[in-house]
Amino acid sequence: MRPDREKPGMASGELALLRKIRQRVAGIGAGIGRGDVRLGIGDDCAVLRLSRGEEMVVTTDLSLEGRHFRLDWHAPEAVGHRALARGLSDLAAMGARPVAAFLSLAAPKKLTTAQRGASTWVDRFYGGLLALAEEHRTPLAGGDLAEFPQVLADIVLVGAVRQGRALLRSGARADDEIYVTGALGGAAAGLRALDALGGKKPPVRLAMTLKPHLFPEPRIAQGLWLARHSAATAAMDLSDGLSIDLERLCEESAVAAEIDESSLPVAPGATKDDALHGGEDYELLFTARPDTKLPRSIAGVSITQIGRIVKRKAGKPRVSLFTASSSIALQSRGWQHFA
Repeated sequence: MRPDREKPGMASGELALLRKIRQRVAGIGAGIGRGDVRLGIGDDCAVLRLSRGEEMVVTTDLSLEGRHFRLDWHAPEAVGHRALARGLSDLAAMGARPVAAFLSLAAPKKLTTAQRGASTWVDRFYGGLLALAEEHRTPLAGGDLAEFPQVLADIVLVGAVRQGRALLRSGARADDEIYVTGALGGAAAGLRALDALGGKKPPVRLAMTLKPHLFPEPRIAQGLWLARHSAATAAMDLSDGLSIDLERLCEESAVAAEIDESSLPVAPGATKDDALHGGEDYELLFTARPDTKLPRSIAGVSITQIGRIVKRKAGKPRVSLFTASSSIALQSRGWQHFA
């Protein structure tokens, strides 16, 4: 974020917003200049430093108005939270600790203007994003701002992992057991409830149903535990749905998978279809050797075995679903852009 290109009238626009953002991020994480971020907002580039023996991991995610959120459905705090959660979830899947976040935000001018003394949409967006950033000690170290007819948030997350210890999608082997954290399908159920409201303010009784969709929790602590204990042979986060994400993991590992339908941890209010194909749960999907001892929960989040990895065979489905009466090929019905 560069406040050095001031133009006439900018003091009440971009520069003022940058100053406000800079003040709000000052206390997050270890603080600029005292932790991993040696130099943050205010110069042309941020300066990061990692500990000896660590490797840097980087991920980026787009949040687009009309595709990932709607202004009439989603509170700005939820949009900000979700924008950061997507990137943090990627770090969790690699077993990485967060180092810094970078946000490029485009928005219409009206969303930066206060109405009757209330906080602006952009203020509230940053409120949601920075609350999650503070929870995971992730400084906002830079980015960009632009005026645009629609809201677009491009988040970049930088993380660190011990050299050679990053969790990958490509390490699963035959006989590995397949696990997921938490419960599945909650985000899809929440989106369906939000759709039924049609933009109306949700009643209090729906708060728990909507939370997995509006405020998903990235599994940073769980990913760090798996990496620290060398417990996972492969891992990824469930952003697009179990059916498609498991197929991606199998493809990278050149294996196949069998899932036990009865073992799926289905979130309250969700269906098995939601659990199999609903996206944006941001739980971790990982594999482990059969002799690996895993706890029932990690940092308060449950761990559930849902199947096993098998050898890939020609003519056989990449992912099979075992029900009480039969075995079927599990079709990938999760989210895909351009599909």
